[in-house]
Amino acid sequence: MTPTTSARRALAAAAVAAALTVTAAAVPAVAAPNGRGVHASVDSPYRLAYQKDVAVQVLKGVFERGDGAVVDRFVRPDYIQHNPLAPDGAETLKNLGAAVHQQFPDAVYDVKRVISEGDLVVVHSNLVLTPGSRGSAVFDIFRFQGGKIAEHWDTGQNVPDTSANGNDMFSTVSWPRTEQPGPAWLTSYNKKLVVKAFDQLLVRKDLGAIDRYWGAGYQQHNPGIANGIPGVKAGLGGYFAQFPELRVEPKRVVAEGDLVAVHSHYIPAPGERGQAIVDLFRVRGGKIVEHWDVVQDVPESSANDNTMF
Repeated sequence: MTPTTSARRALAAAAVAAALTVTAAAVPAVAAPNGRGVHASVDSPYRLAYQKDVAVQVLKGVFERGDGAVVDRFVRPDYIQHNPLAPDGAETLKNLGAAVHQQFPDAVYDVKRVISEGDLVVVHSNLVLTPGSRGSAVFDIFRFQGGKIAEHWDTGQNVPDTSANGNDMFSTVSWPRTEQPGPAWLTSYNKKLVVKAFDQLLVRKDLGAIDRYWGAGYQQHNPGIANGIPGVKAGLGGYFAQFPELRVEPKRVVAEGDLVAVHSHYIPAPGERGQAIVDLFRVRGGKIVEHWDVVQDVPESSANDNTMF
């Protein structure tokens, strides 16, 4: 949820590889009963399933196999990139994909969970470039337009050797232990709850929000924060004290079922570039019960003019 005290510097190779995540592999279109395809309505289950399927195939097809041909099929030529190491455009993705696959032929994009709402898809993954290494924790956010990937944001950080809470950065600990989002009818309620909780706790810095919105069995996956309610209170209390002028600017929220992702710009002090962070919350029974995040420092320069947000 918040940066640990150590700086978050992703390996250059991992960051470049993450830039590949806006291409797509061959995925059969999902036909809707009305014969108009998956784009008949904004939150049609057919459209959301199609977008999630394409996003996963994007990551595994292009990154693991270096398949540049799929870019022509599923990525708009005017595709917009927010990864600071990659320029805009589909042609760039083809060249980059081939180069990274040649350098890391055994890389694995291990997708852990995927959610979709509207035209956005969020993918939480463990990117392992070299077999046997811990790799990086990555959140990719894709925006679809006309059935193709039009825009991409991401955050990535190296998976550390140890954790302050005993949980890794990817597993599901709260019950039921599934990576699949809950029923769609829960989406609206859970999204509103997380938006309120996030605003009160992170934007307004009101630690009392933890008592109002967090569950007693809360599970933490940020490796620098201890587990449970005491851990999040101590971790955030110390963070707020260290950075009294902290400003948190939510940019986009994506929810499906019991999972809600918030993409934000954390600025510890005026004039600092800050961090790009994706927080993913799990809500059960009206309380936040689990949290994963990925934290990346905003670099001084970028290969594109789009910022990370």
